[in-house]
Parts: sequence; C-alpha cells; structure tokens
Amino acid sequence: MAISYPLTLPTNIGIASIELRAVNAVAVSSSPFTYKQQVQVYDGQRWEADVTLPPMKRDDAEAWVSFLLSPKGRAGSFLLYDPAAQNIRGTATSITVTGLTGQDSIDVTANGTIKAGDYIQLGSASDATLHKVLQDYSGTGQLEIWPKLRKDRTSVSATIVKASGHFRLASNETAWSVNDASFYGISFSAIEVI
Repeated sequence: MAISYPLTLPTNIGIASIELRAVNAVAVSSSPFTYKQQVQVYDGQRWEADVTLPPMKRDDAEAWVSFLLSPKGRAGSFLLYDPAAQNIRGTATSITVTGLTGQDSIDVTANGTIKAGDYIQLGSASDATLHKVLQDYSGTGQLEIWPKLRKDRTSVSATIVKASGHFRLASNETAWSVNDASFYGISFSAIEVI
C-alpha cells in the first residue's frame, strides 16, 4: 500500500510539548542617526512548530519513527494541531466562512460564540489551513483571523475540533535517540505548507 499525504499523527502516544510560532514577513529599517523606523509589511505569514514527544519504549516509539520517516524528508506532509486546544472555547458547534485571498477579516456565520485564541481549520487534507481567532465573536459578521486567507473561501464549513494545519518537516534529516534504559527520545520541527 502506497503512502498517501498528508499523513495523520500517530495516536498511540500524545505530544509532550509543542511550540507553535506565528511568523510574519515584515521588514524594519532603522536610521542609525535618528532611530526613526520604516516598516514594510509583506504578505508572508506561516506557522512553524517544534514538537517533543515524551520518553517512550520501542513498541510505542516505532509508530512515531515510522511516521517521521514516511514523508521522506521534506517531500511529504502531515496534518498537525495544538493538542491543548482540540476544541474551541466558545459555544459554537458550526461555523461557516466566506472571504477572499489575502483577507484577515472574514465573513462568518456561527450558531454560538467563538473566543479569541480559538483555532479554526478551513479545507481538509492538503487544502487544510489553520487559523487563530483574534477577537471574541458572536452572531454574524466579520471575524479577525491569523494568518490571512490563502485562497478564496465561499460558504466553507470550518473544522473546530482538532483544527489542523498542513505541515512538512523543517529538515530532510530525521533523528531519534535511545538511552541506556531503552527509552526513545523523539522531537521534530515542522513548517506550514503554503
């Protein structure tokens, strides 16, 4: 059976820690004489992540090692989510989104509230994009999100449980360690697929 991308995370052992980074393409130049700054904001926005798994014995570790080898370096991809935020904190059970490429203020219809800090996923599989809600919301109207939309979305149902983004490994090298007690140490870095 051929490997199909994007992969889903193994479920036998959860993530011990994850550092998610929201990276913006912004250039700042500062005068060496007056310190006055000029700021140029570009369209680039992406997620980056550093993931660490708990120490585990080989029977559990091999599922993760195989998962990390399956993308064959940076060639393949996988879906990644924040394990501490698998559900939104608001009361909405359904969210519909409409917006154009490049917008970070989008039209939303929700059957409840959405809280600042909640994650929503638009699209699925290789079309999945992960977005962070920037303001509390209830009813209908505009919702501020990060990152901006990367494609037009018309009446798209947002995923609000285990909202995931489409990532690839940050390096072509995959490594793991094994200590003298036969515990495996596994960590990896990932960058959003754009």
